[in-house]
Amino acid sequence: QVRTDGNCPDSYTLTRTWIAIDNCGNATTHVQKVNVVDTTPPVFDNKPADITVECDAVPQPPVVTAHDNCDLDVQVTYNQVRTDGSCPDYYTLTRTWIALDNCGNGTTHVQKVTVEDTTPPVLNNKPADITVECDAVPVAEVVTASDNCDQDVQVTYNQVRTDGSCPDSYTLTRTWIALDNCGNATT
Repeated sequence: QVRTDGNCPDSYTLTRTWIAIDNCGNATTHVQKVNVVDTTPPVFDNKPADITVECDAVPQPPVVTAHDNCDLDVQVTYNQVRTDGSCPDYYTLTRTWIALDNCGNGTTHVQKVTVEDTTPPVLNNKPADITVECDAVPVAEVVTASDNCDQDVQVTYNQVRTDGSCPDSYTLTRTWIALDNCGNATT
């Protein structure tokens, strides 16, 4: 048997030769050629499914592996592309894994990670409703906000006065609105 290598480790030709010789030296030869090829692509062992997550819960890409009928050490490469959405915390991650065996047969898996921000900010140090004398009206509190994704939440303030039964009796309605960079608001 003679092996002739092909263009990759799992592609080759085996030339098998049988010779029959009788006791008078007469011979007959038979040659069989076995062409060995690898045309089967690798198979992924674990393919992550498409997911939708909040902007503060984007998972790391998993380690994806693959196996092959001939190649015992399949190479898997990874690439990620971000496509921006309608605001900074809405986007899509397209994660691509390519498994390639040593004869160039390949398999591709794509996972879409849809990232969104649906969580409104949280107002911190919110003042409670109070009743005060007309000479003790406090200055409006400085109210701040925090958010799961936006590190610089904008807080706007507005005050409306509603007169009461006399000039020194009135109601101040103070409103704080926290707005994150994807339009989620808390009042």
